[in-house]
Amino acid sequence: MRLLVATAVPAERDAVAGAFPAPGARVPRPGIVLHRLPEGWDLLAAGVGPALAAASTAAALTAAALDGTPYNLVVSAGIGGGFAPHAPVGSLVVADAVTAADLGAETADGFLPVTDLGFGTVTHRPPAGLVAAVAAATGARPGTVLTGSTVTGTARRAALLRERHPNALAEAMEGFGVAEAAAAHGVPVLELRAVSNPVGPRDRAAWRIGEALAALTDAFGKLAPVLTSWNPHER
Repeated sequence: MRLLVATAVPAERDAVAGAFPAPGARVPRPGIVLHRLPEGWDLLAAGVGPALAAASTAAALTAAALDGTPYNLVVSAGIGGGFAPHAPVGSLVVADAVTAADLGAETADGFLPVTDLGFGTVTHRPPAGLVAAVAAATGARPGTVLTGSTVTGTARRAALLRERHPNALAEAMEGFGVAEAAAAHGVPVLELRAVSNPVGPRDRAAWRIGEALAALTDAFGKLAPVLTSWNPHER
């Protein structure tokens, strides 16, 4: 199994790396730098936001394909906001749907996703069997993880998102971009988020970033045998 784990920032990448005893190696590729683990996993700090995450992930996927060592699975991982009360701070969420929260058009009758406009997609669905296995191994709750270019900072916005996406458990900024790049290469995607703060009014005093990063490390320690033994032909 060849796995690419894409995080937003180096702190998240290092939290994933912390689940493994052996140090990784720095592997430069055009436009990106990979952190290669002895287990055959590549970690990538892909950048913040869906656009940069998509571009960096696509660069890694293309480089691997040209090297003759394509990836079997791409994992978008990191911390994120959780919708209370279902995804409290410190908990884990595994996406059964990776959804762009606001890709579409505002109309007089409300918001229309691009799919209703007749083009594009707003949701990528990870393999159901893999989602179930990850949930069983880590205790993560399966549900929709939303991707947005703007982090929610008000109760009104949080309520609006839950109204549009009633199955949403978490919010982040990269998953959909990573999933778009993976889909373009025909590679399945998974998204795992450790909750660092509630989605809603912006209150930095309530953030628990260290706790969420520790939960991410713990999760990948449990995930390694699940992911390396997964059958990549499942879709």
